[in-house]
Amino acid sequence: MTFFDLVFRSMRKNIKHYYLYFFALIFSVVLYFVFATLQHDPVVYTQSDQMSTAFLAAGILLIFIIGIFVVYANSIFLKKRSREIGLYQLIGLKKSIIARLLVFENLLLGIGALVVGIAIGMLVSRIFLLLLMKLIGYEMIINISFSMVAVIQTIFVFFGLLIFTTIQMITTVYRNTLLSLFNTEKTGEQPKKPKAKTEAFLALLGVILICLGYIISNNMINDLFLFNILAVLASIGIGTYLIFRVTIGWLFYQIRNRKAGHLGLSNSLSIAPLMHRLKENANSLTLITILSAMTLTMLSGAYSFYYATEHETRSQMPFDIIFEENESVATQLSNELNEKGISFSHGGIDLLVLSGQLEEGTMPVPSNELYIAITSDKQLQQAGNDIKAPTDGSAYFYSTSSISLFRDAMKMPVTLELDGKTKTKIKITDYREGNSINGSMLYSQIVVNDKKFQTLKNQFIANSSAKFKRIDGFKITDSNDLKLASEIYNNHYASENSHIDYYSAYQQAIQKNGLLIFISGFLGLVFLISTGSILYFKQMTEAEQEKKSYGTLRQLGFSVNEIMRGIIRKQIFIYGLPLIIGLLHAIFAIHVLSAFFQSNIAFAASIAMMVYTIIYIFFAFLTIGYYRKTVKAAL
Repeated sequence: MTFFDLVFRSMRKNIKHYYLYFFALIFSVVLYFVFATLQHDPVVYTQSDQMSTAFLAAGILLIFIIGIFVVYANSIFLKKRSREIGLYQLIGLKKSIIARLLVFENLLLGIGALVVGIAIGMLVSRIFLLLLMKLIGYEMIINISFSMVAVIQTIFVFFGLLIFTTIQMITTVYRNTLLSLFNTEKTGEQPKKPKAKTEAFLALLGVILICLGYIISNNMINDLFLFNILAVLASIGIGTYLIFRVTIGWLFYQIRNRKAGHLGLSNSLSIAPLMHRLKENANSLTLITILSAMTLTMLSGAYSFYYATEHETRSQMPFDIIFEENESVATQLSNELNEKGISFSHGGIDLLVLSGQLEEGTMPVPSNELYIAITSDKQLQQAGNDIKAPTDGSAYFYSTSSISLFRDAMKMPVTLELDGKTKTKIKITDYREGNSINGSMLYSQIVVNDKKFQTLKNQFIANSSAKFKRIDGFKITDSNDLKLASEIYNNHYASENSHIDYYSAYQQAIQKNGLLIFISGFLGLVFLISTGSILYFKQMTEAEQEKKSYGTLRQLGFSVNEIMRGIIRKQIFIYGLPLIIGLLHAIFAIHVLSAFFQSNIAFAASIAMMVYTIIYIFFAFLTIGYYRKTVKAAL
């Protein structure tokens, strides 16, 4: 038998276990897509330097993530083939020949994955770019194109990874003895009787640490914010590891102990394999749980930003157009809007601008001096912003600045002391969502009724302790006219005004958030496929290792369905527990993230979690299907 006969015979024998090259295929698809998107030629449709920078950062992260999973898959692949490598040595093949055999296989299959990946990448990149253009609001024709520069860059990075996996293979051949190669698949943990007090303490500590992390995350927004982040990450990370490494093992031992070792068929096929691989599973399941929580948080946050774009922009900019101290230009715009048949509300709004200080203890952090604009609810209403202030002379507080992070922690009513000779105090009865005037004016905004406003105006103007400003606010009645009104404003009036209009701000936000959700979704999808595949392939290996046991059970008269009941319980643990704990971690992380939104992000976060869960469950069903085939073929 020639060397090449041996190579192709080995490839045919192991074809169903070449999951390493599934990752290699994904890797080449991702590489081509990233490099093609970054090229400034007809294949690329990036619209700005910001987009190119974002894609570059995402591409580097993707290469790093998939590279790790390829290396991890290669280690599983080599472990699976350790007995085969040992047999080659047993029949007299030199290690150098075996190493050449593995390297040649790796090269052939790697090149195949690269070629197919680039071809698929050409198609996938068009689909993903169409999706991106849709998300950011661009309309254009995208044709299937070929970028030689992207191909060269893909080949260069891909072969770097092939060199790394080749080194892994050569190291495995030369460093392992014949005995260790034959015993690799048999290695497993022997479950030991846990030390009662120590194990019980660590098992309880894992639960306590996770609960502590959740409690801290519920009170993150204070002057120890950075410390709180580190504390949450440490407590949840260590707690999750202890849950999988100690708590679960301790519970399994208690179950086995209560049954006096008589676990029954289902428990023998679920609890027993897990106990024998507890340490190995603890490391991988902890990593998958933490990364799943991070991915879910990233996806939920990105989708929430995109989903809430309109609401968030409107919260910051209640008026579609504003002018500051430019009444004559505002009048010109009014005339032109009327000529174009655009219906709108327009009114002048007086601002009383001065500094102020909230009473001590209002917020969980020390309160700094605020730059405040006091407005009249009557004038806001005339300009199109339907706000009503309290009739008793108290006020409402409006702001979307960093102070809004503490809105839920503020205990109303509070007292605001206004600077000036009189040290006037105003009672704030409520913190209202959004701004009363556009946030580009950078004021904390206080809205009072017209009578109170006139009193304050006369008082502070007389004492020369406050500034007086006028703005003109425009609110377009029909949202279908916003685009035309924005074009009129930007073509003729924006140069005389420093404030951006609402429609332009919304378009900028939708492009930024669309890019964010695209990159997050792409990262999340690749990560989810990688982690799900790792679990799937790992379970495939375990199924092959346990195939003889299934054959014995079938010979004893147990049916496929009886055996599968125990296997399904095992898969519920392997897939279900990391998913559930990851979802819990993500829920508390998203709760912290919600403080940065003016709108409710629960719906958007729920959709992201639901999609993630469905894809994750898909891999669980694939695994169960493979086990069923293995059990049926065992007899």
